[in-house]
Amino acid sequence: MSDKISLRIGDKAIEHFLSYSIDTDLYTPADAFRMELSAPETQVEAGMRCEVWVNDQRELTGIIDRVTRRVTEHGQTLSVEGRDLMGLLVDSCCESFVSVKNKSLRELAALLLRTVPYINRKAVVYQSAASGKAKTTTDLLDEPQTITQIEPGMTVFEVLKAAAVSRGLLFYSLPDGTLVFGRPKAKGEPAFTLQLTRDGKGNNVIESELAQDISRRWSKITVLGQRQGQDSFGADATAIRTGASRTDSEISFYKPFVQCSNNDGVSPALMARLLMEKGRKEGWQYGVTVARHSSNGKNWTVNELARVTDEVQGLDGVYLIYGRTFELDKNLGPTTRLKLGRVGLI
Repeated sequence: MSDKISLRIGDKAIEHFLSYSIDTDLYTPADAFRMELSAPETQVEAGMRCEVWVNDQRELTGIIDRVTRRVTEHGQTLSVEGRDLMGLLVDSCCESFVSVKNKSLRELAALLLRTVPYINRKAVVYQSAASGKAKTTTDLLDEPQTITQIEPGMTVFEVLKAAAVSRGLLFYSLPDGTLVFGRPKAKGEPAFTLQLTRDGKGNNVIESELAQDISRRWSKITVLGQRQGQDSFGADATAIRTGASRTDSEISFYKPFVQCSNNDGVSPALMARLLMEKGRKEGWQYGVTVARHSSNGKNWTVNELARVTDEVQGLDGVYLIYGRTFELDKNLGPTTRLKLGRVGLI
């Protein structure tokens, strides 16, 4: 039985393709898709709102960015490219260059999303899981930040991502277009199993790759809070106050990193932790390719846990799926590429 792919535009469903690539990644804004249609006479226009469904499950809600019709002596081809609704935030610049000092992340989101089309502003998710010893994420989202000014040229995504990072959070969207401020899944039973054993029994992994990289990792990360004075040359000059540090015991030699954050007094500790976690996440990356787009009737899904047994790479544990690409290749047929990382990192 073949995987069922559907590009839905209004009441029209396109279900026959020569090739496609459908990307989802927690750490990359604006999940993207590209499809080559087998019916080049189909009427599709750039700017149309669309949905991508896989095996009758919605996997992306977005906008068609580009339509390319090509005519050669051998016939016609039609390719369609688009992104999810987060792409609107990536493309849209802020129009109000006003002071937003002491606004909370919730207030910033309400201010910047009010003119963005198709976004359900009432359904934005603010994760309530604990993000620190003293305060929950909910508390921190309501606490005012000292971001002072939105400058011309800054995009909606850029401002909201910076505000989320200051609270130790990701900013991403769900398949139905819902925006989320939160952390990746770190608990619960694994939803999937990936296996690559030497005897080949029960294997579902076609190919695996494990990369380790310390170029963007540090043994000590320090974030300094910055308080802005009225006169940069006088007694009220900008002063650096005590910040926060995190150490990474996995780095065996001394390699310090220092960064300033002028957001507020809460941000340094959260940002130091985030930078350390980001380094660990980017410094250890595991990727696999599997056949088809589902396992045991469930589409491969990001922000889910997977039990991994890879005897060749020496892995046996639970990992987070943070990236997924559905592909159709003329030679290989439908495959899924997965990116996995260690659980508990942002």
